[in-house]
Amino acid sequence: MDIAQIRNFAIVAHIDHGKSTLADRLLEATGTMKVEYDQVLDDMDLEREHGITIKAHPVRMKYRAKDGKTYLLNLIDTPGHVDFAYEVSRSLAAVEGVILLVDASQGVEAQTLAHAQLAKDLGKHIIPVINKIDLPHADISGVTHQIEEILGKDKIAPILTSAKNGIGIEEVLGTVVNEIPPPLKGDNRPLRALIFDSHFDPYRGAVIYARIVDGEILPGTKIKLMSNKKSYEVTEVGIFSPHLQSQDRLTAGEVGYLMAGIKNVADTKIGDTITSVVDPASEPLPGYKETKPMVFCGLYPINATEYTTLKDSISKLHLNDSSWIYTPESSSALGAGFRCGFLGLLHMEIIQERLEREYSLNLLLTNPTVPYRFKLKNGEIKEIENPTHFPPLQEIAEMEEPYIRGTILLPNDYLGGVLKLCEQRRGIQKSIEYLDGTRCKLLYDLPLFEVVRDFYDRLKSISRGYASLDYEYIGYRKGEFVRLDILVAGERIDALASIVPKEKAYAQGREIVVRLKELIPRQQFACAIQAAVGSHIIARETIPALKKHVTGKCYGGDITRKRKLWNKQKEGKKRLKRIGKMDIPQEAFMAILKVE
Repeated sequence: MDIAQIRNFAIVAHIDHGKSTLADRLLEATGTMKVEYDQVLDDMDLEREHGITIKAHPVRMKYRAKDGKTYLLNLIDTPGHVDFAYEVSRSLAAVEGVILLVDASQGVEAQTLAHAQLAKDLGKHIIPVINKIDLPHADISGVTHQIEEILGKDKIAPILTSAKNGIGIEEVLGTVVNEIPPPLKGDNRPLRALIFDSHFDPYRGAVIYARIVDGEILPGTKIKLMSNKKSYEVTEVGIFSPHLQSQDRLTAGEVGYLMAGIKNVADTKIGDTITSVVDPASEPLPGYKETKPMVFCGLYPINATEYTTLKDSISKLHLNDSSWIYTPESSSALGAGFRCGFLGLLHMEIIQERLEREYSLNLLLTNPTVPYRFKLKNGEIKEIENPTHFPPLQEIAEMEEPYIRGTILLPNDYLGGVLKLCEQRRGIQKSIEYLDGTRCKLLYDLPLFEVVRDFYDRLKSISRGYASLDYEYIGYRKGEFVRLDILVAGERIDALASIVPKEKAYAQGREIVVRLKELIPRQQFACAIQAAVGSHIIARETIPALKKHVTGKCYGGDITRKRKLWNKQKEGKKRLKRIGKMDIPQEAFMAILKVE
């Protein structure tokens, strides 16, 4: 097909604004497929249950426009959560335009702003669409004004739609054809293709999702991945309709997939450039960077005999998602397990749920941590993710922790509570901007560890669900920290250790032991729970012993009879204390996240 009749576009929005439902209606309107259930492109059970898109989903559609011409529309349905922001940026780099979808009842939110700014920075044409206009509490005029604030009044007026009821779908398709420019011609240049996603097929290896920018690619082409210089021979190319459909070639401007017998999906890095071995491009496509995990936790099987199963399951799941990392580790309290790094908290929850569902595992996660950087007095720079590797204080010259810049959108009524929350979490205010008479935008620099804790839950609680958060990583900043250890029955539990600001160590240690006292079940013996910094105990609580009424059978007689039974019970309790072992529930390991 003539490149002038190709349109590549993505749908971006905040979570739950209706991206996947709009994609359903576009598939139906173009006759690509009959949609028999909602969110047909979200093919994972977790995506439907959580109501979010976890992986990008491309699809090719043919649309006959009013001018009588048939256009080829390549749509990419992108994730909406901040954890997958890098995937969104690469998906946008693969298209010429975006549909910016906004919920008529919720209005512009933090990730709407972030996606709009990203599309602007990449020079993409933006089509604003207001969805869910049929809801009784839809504020169409207010949302239109909010969109004009971020895009400018000179842009095209927002299209009013209801993806659920199919209202405005033809207008969306017509605007995509008329407003989004076709791809630039690059037929005569060396092959360059942008990888924006991939998945692993157990029979055919890694399946690469790519946008062909220059040249063409067909079976037999010898290709090279420019980030790692590895070479392969292409065995199959094709398109998404929405299922894989093989073609004889992919040319400049097209979006499709390719297979080349790649055994490890980790080699197909998102944002990487594919070129030809015979006639290679001189430089890669711009914007590629390595994804860096920012949230770490320990992953252990509840039953120690399941360690081998967990090891196999992790290696299989990693084939489909190489954006997280894992290394074996062992804990004195929990046994053998893995230290895992994730893009964010949602990413961590998704991986945990997939391991438990798809491989029938029972897992225990330790409290999430972030990477800290230490400059030692001998000149060495050490980065640690596990609190048990905290260097001795006398060897440390300087400490640093990662910071993010958070964008918070909220109604003015809740501004006071949110400002107080940000100050409590060591936030540094950068700006306050009043968008209209009812909403404002806050910019704060916050330590990533404070966000990894229950910051998002607290933000939603204070604002009754109306505030939204988006953030970006901005680098490391200096601070003073100590390692806070928790001892249960005199035993140091390394899985409960955490790195905390020095000035907050006592308060957090005090609250952790109080929470653990509530969560850890009582035993036959009294059990001490202690918080320690180094060799100093800074807080203690005691879980009282379960008591048995041993004198219940005594109905009279001398008190010495009862004392004899009590002393016998006391001796038994001492013996239990000596050989007893505590059972610590999963909730106890997450209690540290709830500390104020």
